[in-house]
Order: sequence, then structure tokens, then C-alpha cells
Amino acid sequence: MTYLLALDQGTSSSRSIVFDAQGRIVAMAQEELTQFYPQPGWVEHDPLEIWRTQLSTARNALAKAGISAQQVHAIGITNQRETTVVWNRKTGQPIYQAIVWQDRRAEPACAALRERGMAPTIRQKTGLLVDAYFSGTKLQWILDNVPDARAQAAHGALAFGTVDSWLLWQLTSGRVHATDVSNAARTMLFNVHSNSWDPELLQALNIPEGLMPQVLPSAAHFGDIEPRLLGHAIPVGGMAGDQQSALFGQACFSAGMAKNTYGTGCFMLMHTGTQFQTSTNGLITTSAAQPGTRPEFALEGSVFVGGAVVQWLRDGLGAIRSSAEVQALAQSVPDSGGVMLVPAFTGLGAPYWNPEARGTMTGLTRGSTVAHIARAALESIAFQSAALLQAMALDAQQAGVAAVTELRVDGGACVNDLLMQFQADLLGISVLRPQVTETTALGAAYLAGLSTGLYPDTAALSQLWQAERRFEPQISRAQAQAQMQRWEHAVRQTTAV
Repeated sequence: MTYLLALDQGTSSSRSIVFDAQGRIVAMAQEELTQFYPQPGWVEHDPLEIWRTQLSTARNALAKAGISAQQVHAIGITNQRETTVVWNRKTGQPIYQAIVWQDRRAEPACAALRERGMAPTIRQKTGLLVDAYFSGTKLQWILDNVPDARAQAAHGALAFGTVDSWLLWQLTSGRVHATDVSNAARTMLFNVHSNSWDPELLQALNIPEGLMPQVLPSAAHFGDIEPRLLGHAIPVGGMAGDQQSALFGQACFSAGMAKNTYGTGCFMLMHTGTQFQTSTNGLITTSAAQPGTRPEFALEGSVFVGGAVVQWLRDGLGAIRSSAEVQALAQSVPDSGGVMLVPAFTGLGAPYWNPEARGTMTGLTRGSTVAHIARAALESIAFQSAALLQAMALDAQQAGVAAVTELRVDGGACVNDLLMQFQADLLGISVLRPQVTETTALGAAYLAGLSTGLYPDTAALSQLWQAERRFEPQISRAQAQAQMQRWEHAVRQTTAV
């Protein structure tokens, strides 16, 4: 048997999954990651804990699978994107904590870039909005605020990387300092047209190019791991940021194919092929995971509060004891009884981009019950995702990209049949749930298998993708449009508060 090992380093945990050559899960291991909140709006991780937990889960996954490292054909890495690490090249020690993608401390630096009129240039070169979400201004903050960091950087003593680069450095004992295009594209420093670090953007943020990792395609030979770590020098053959990896794991390889990940938030990506399309509808353009050297792109939109609304029902309202109870409670009523919940707990993400918005509940009557609220909470996830796909459809139309005819889904909340059926009803297209919903890790494994010759091409990977269930629309388009109008009215009420 031939196996692939995926290292899936996320925001709340490190996981490792062993897949067989057919993309089926053989074994999995997971360890939680400590979250640090030193100040309001600041979020940090310990880079050494990221490395320790990732290595530990890799060893545990192999042990659970009952296989040796010699049986692993290749390793793929996927990771929380934008999270920023800077370390000493000689010692391999971080000079500061990892600044997590959610961290907002770099907003003043972003405001300065906007004031200097840099936003259009950054948008054109990177596809991104100027925002503290991305890595560039996080890196700038570390250089400006850690004593002696700028002097060390000027002398070539430091290395910058997102979590994939940090793990690769550790896996290869410092022999390889590299990243892939999908992670590089999340820094606000990378020209996605030329697939290279952009001198003008590096200069604008005062970042020496000597800090930056080499950029390779997502399917490439990134080096062999140190034999002592797992018992064999396994090649690292694949690397991609988590959302692009999930798009790849869902076998969305061509323009017009889309996936939505239902996690704490929701991330929807639509492949646009080789077409770079600047969104006019509140989305960002990003590099897709690229098997080769040819640039490929995707439109991306983020919902800030997806599955987190179910956690709020449990922990905030005490309406349910466990997240698993929400479907039964929501199904105990035929509909939400007119209740609309807009879960703008941390503002509204794409396509609205209103950081000041706060959550609202409207349409309450004397007859409203906790079941109606639970139903409205679940439906809010689908409403927000439908608004994203509508924005994508408009952008795709302008770019001459084929319309989305089906939505492939993954993430924890996609197991909820009521939510998936309502999503299909709103969208008016098929919603497909795959047999393997761990598509983020699967994408990294597929990239590794592709670069090392286990799979001949992406067509072979498309053959491996199988649906577990298909949800078809059960209401008319007129009914769906009326529902979306109710949602947009509720959003306007939220943003007017």
C-alpha cells in the first residue's frame, strides 16, 4: 500500500492525517493549540508549540495507521494562512510570537498605506484589499517593535514565513526556506501576475527582500524531511494555504467550480482559471493552489460568523447543551416564524465589509420560541453564503467565466442536512457533500501525490472525488428571491443601528 501524510496546521489545533492512494482516511491525530490574547484585538501563537504539536500528531497518526515512515510516499502541508513568524536563521528560534491572521494590531500601518494612495497598486498587483488580515503589515510590525530586529534583518540574520514555511524549515532542519504561491499570495507583498515578490511593495512596507522565502508551485519538491524526525527522509511534495487546499481537495480545478467551507466562519472560493479578475462586488482575488508554474486564480469571500453562531446558541444563550442538538431543535418548527438573525458579532465580512455592524434579531413575536431562534441561526449561515455566491456570480459574469452550476461543501457544519438543504434552496443549484469532508488535508495530500508521480494529472484526482449526498433545490426561484430580500432587509436594519 502507498500512503500520503497531510500536516494540517490550523488556528485552534494541529492535525495530521494519513490517506491511502484513493484519498481515503486511514488514521488521524489532533492536538489543541494555545491561543494568546495579550491585548484587545491581538492574537498570538507560540511558534515552537505549533512545531511541537504538528510533529507529535504526525508521529501519532503514523502509529495509529500502523505504518512506518518508509511507507509514506510524500508529505503535504496545509496551514492557517497569513499567520506570521520571524526567526533567527542560525538558531532557528523565533524572535517573537506568531502573529495570528485574526490579529488587528497592524491596522494603523494599513491606514498609512491607504493615506499614501497605495491601495489601488496593492489591489492590482496582489488582488487583495489593504487590511491587517494579511501578513505584510504583521511582518512590518515585528521589525519595527522587536528590539534589534531591523538591524538583524538588514544583515540577513532573520527569516520570515507563514506557518507552512516555518514547518518546512523545522522539518528540513533549516535546509529549506520556501513557501508556495497560494501562501505567498496572502502577504500583500507578492505579485500574483509574475509569481514573485514585488520590489515596490517590499519597499513600501520597508521589508528587506532577504527575509523572504523562495516561492515554488503548490505541487513541487520542497525538500526531504530530516530522517530522525519520523524515521525516514520523506519528500515534502505539496503545500497550500488551507482554503486553496480545500478547493484543490474538492477537485475544483477549472473556472466556474466553487466550494464553501462551513467552519467557525465560512470561506467560499470559486476557481477562475488563468483569469485574474478584480472583484467589483466585495470579494478578493487570490492565487489558487497551482500544480505548475502557470498562474491560476480564485475569487474568495469570507463570512466571519458561520458555525460560531451555533456555539453562541450553546454558550451565550444556553439554548442547547451541545452543537449536535441544533438540527433537531431547528427542525421542531417548520420555519423560523419570521425571525431573522444577522450574526454580525464581529462586523460583517464579504460582500458587505462593515466592521462596525453588530448582531441583530428581528421579526420576533409573542409566538417566537427558542426553536425559531435556532432555526434562524442556522439559516443565517446559508443566507450569508448565498450572498457571497451572488457576488461571485456577478464578478464571474463580468470576467466571462462560466456560471457556478453546483457548490461543493466541506467543514464541520456541512454534516447538518437541514442547513445544506436550505443552502440548495436559496442558491437554486445542487449542493454536493463529498464522501471525504476533510478536504483541506486531502488537497495537501493530493498536491504531494501529484508532484511525486503518484497521480499522473488532475484528471486522475477528479476521478477520485465522490459525492456522499447531493441536495437539490426544493423551492421556486421566486420563493428563494423573496427569502433573500428578507435577508437583505435584515442586513440593512443591522447596519443602520
